[in-house]
Amino acid sequence: MKTHPKALIVLTSHNQLGDTGRATGFYFDEMATPYWDLVDAEYSVDIASIRGGKAPYDLGSYGEDGKRASSVQRFIDDAASMAKINASLPIDKINLADYEAIFLPGGHGTMWDFTDQRLAKLVGDAWDKGVIIGSVCHGPAALVHAKKSDGTPIVAGLKVNSFTDAEEDAVGLTRVVPFLLETELRKRGAIFENSGKFESHAVRDGQLVTGQNPSSVKAVSLLMLEALATTKRKAA
Repeated sequence: MKTHPKALIVLTSHNQLGDTGRATGFYFDEMATPYWDLVDAEYSVDIASIRGGKAPYDLGSYGEDGKRASSVQRFIDDAASMAKINASLPIDKINLADYEAIFLPGGHGTMWDFTDQRLAKLVGDAWDKGVIIGSVCHGPAALVHAKKSDGTPIVAGLKVNSFTDAEEDAVGLTRVVPFLLETELRKRGAIFENSGKFESHAVRDGQLVTGQNPSSVKAVSLLMLEALATTKRKAA
């Protein structure tokens, strides 16, 4: 029986947009696109979340029948895949040795719980072990507190991008989110690069791949697959 390499997607468990009374969660396409790209590349993909159990998604990202992104519709139509987000693995039960890649989708929920120290340790340990790390939009909130074994931020000196401060201002949430992601990544020594507001932008720097916003997810996903292929060639 063929054994497939494994990848892990980690989702937010947070479902409230500050004190606005509005719901939030993970952004569906930012999860579904890399999920299917990995599956189609013959990876077995597990889905975890900060607390485990049913992971909340941003209702606006779920879309309407007949108008959804193809990756989202494919995910919704696949009962086994939907079961993974309805019974996600808690991050403190993850065995990092099982995975070659970790992907961290965005959605505003991540701004409240992707700073969890357990996730920071998981991402930092993944970096030290050479695991490919991909993230998009608000997902790089998981990089803010992640450190290498020597205590330095993993983003220090690396080309990185995320949802920008200008984009946060444009959607009217600068005073709602607990911090500004671009600002915090820059504080930790990231070489932050980006395109214009809501334009696609993705960058790979070694084993780290990041993207600016939802329109960047396909580019991030492809760069992550490229990074995985490079790792396999080096190991061969």
